[in-house]
Amino acid sequence: MQFVILFIVLILLILGPQWWVRSVLARHSREDGRFPGTGGELASHLLGRLSLDQVGVGAAAAGQGDHYDPVTRCVRLTPDNLDGRTLTAVVTAAHEVGHAIQHALGYGPFRWRMRLVKIALVTERLGSFLLFAVPVLTLITKAPAAGALMFLAAVATLGVGLLVQLVTLPVEWDASFGRAMPLLESGYLDKKQLPAARTILRACSLTYLAASLAGLLNFWRWMRFLRH
Repeated sequence: MQFVILFIVLILLILGPQWWVRSVLARHSREDGRFPGTGGELASHLLGRLSLDQVGVGAAAAGQGDHYDPVTRCVRLTPDNLDGRTLTAVVTAAHEVGHAIQHALGYGPFRWRMRLVKIALVTERLGSFLLFAVPVLTLITKAPAAGALMFLAAVATLGVGLLVQLVTLPVEWDASFGRAMPLLESGYLDKKQLPAARTILRACSLTYLAASLAGLLNFWRWMRFLRH
């Protein structure tokens, strides 16, 4: 019974922020004529103001969300935020520019996240294979040591993905409140809009916290499975 209650609480912690984020973003996604430009235009303006001329602005591919691509050095926004004159579009654009600033300044957690993502792309696939290979290898070789070795390898590879999610938390928080918010406060939003902007940034940060909790839950689930 305690396990069921814990599972329900974890599900609420993971899904609750996602529902709240959708509500917050929808509430502030109405077109507002007070904005002189779109989210994409603001991103371009901010990059120019900060002398980040090597960073471009473009549309996110279908199925992808708003993000900064450190490989192509491009702020990529969904169509609603790229072409919209809404508070959500403006705040989201500033947040992604915040990542471009982190990249340009060599912000430590951002650099670590870039390295870990490259490693995780390989190790997560390897980890999934190893997780299913553990019992098969042990059965064929009849050597518990072989299974234990594979188990440790699987734990390590799954752990890289979890580490990426945990490192992402300070990176996202800094992009929102260490980079984007000071820019927005420097004349791009009026005082009445600032509380809503903070709410949008806080809501988006919660989605990454929820993703980290989901990663922890998945890691714990696999550990329980493999220990039996």
